[in-house]
Amino acid sequence: MTVRVTQSMLNRTFLQNLSRNLASLDKLQNQLSSGRKIAKPSDDPVVAVRGMTYRSALVEIEQFKRNVDEGLTWLETTDKALDEATNLLQRARELLVHGLNGAMTTEDRAAMAKEIAQIKEQLGNVANTAVAGRYIFAGTDTKNPPYDAQTGTWVNQNGQDILVEIGKGIYLPINVLGKDVFAVPDAANGIFGVLDAIARGLGGDATVDLNVQLGKLDDQLDNLLAVRATVGARMNRFELIQSRLEADEVNVTRLLSKEEDATWLR
Repeated sequence: MTVRVTQSMLNRTFLQNLSRNLASLDKLQNQLSSGRKIAKPSDDPVVAVRGMTYRSALVEIEQFKRNVDEGLTWLETTDKALDEATNLLQRARELLVHGLNGAMTTEDRAAMAKEIAQIKEQLGNVANTAVAGRYIFAGTDTKNPPYDAQTGTWVNQNGQDILVEIGKGIYLPINVLGKDVFAVPDAANGIFGVLDAIARGLGGDATVDLNVQLGKLDDQLDNLLAVRATVGARMNRFELIQSRLEADEVNVTRLLSKEEDATWLR
């Protein structure tokens, strides 16, 4: 059987081919202008789903990076505060050792007692260190100062860590509990209690054994150094996590680009 090719058939075939070519041209122009393989999910559902997965991963990574940055800010501030506290206690120790020298006069010891009182006051300021209005040594009770400047005593016994999520389901504390720094073994016999006793002893209170207080002060210094070591180790871990998240972000971004970007344009 002979099939007769009419002019209308040729015209129809030509128009169909033209329509397909125009659609392809439009798609290529869209890719050229946007730099992406697809303009809408229906263009390629598989690519669209993968792209959504990678974008969700990037959003998570960005949030984890912000959490790590916040944690590092807290830990760096904590380390600086503990460094200042250590220097203050070392100065207090120097004064106490001089005060134990039998050649010191009553007036000399009285002057030392006043400096010890100033050291205690400054240590109270350190204990009330805050980041963005939140007290870093107050546990989760960050809105209330843990050290009462009016009474000169440590008043916070909050034992709750502030946790941040630095990976899916992975939480780490960003704070140090102030009661473990300033109120060891308890608030009455912690750092502030020891400094009070030293000031009284240097001021002439015969009931205070300054040699005993020297031992207590050394214990407080040892405790501070141990806490600082913990903070340093935690900072190192946060920095490692920060580097890993940055690497993950680069890798996921590359995968997203491989799926969505019209690489043939490059």
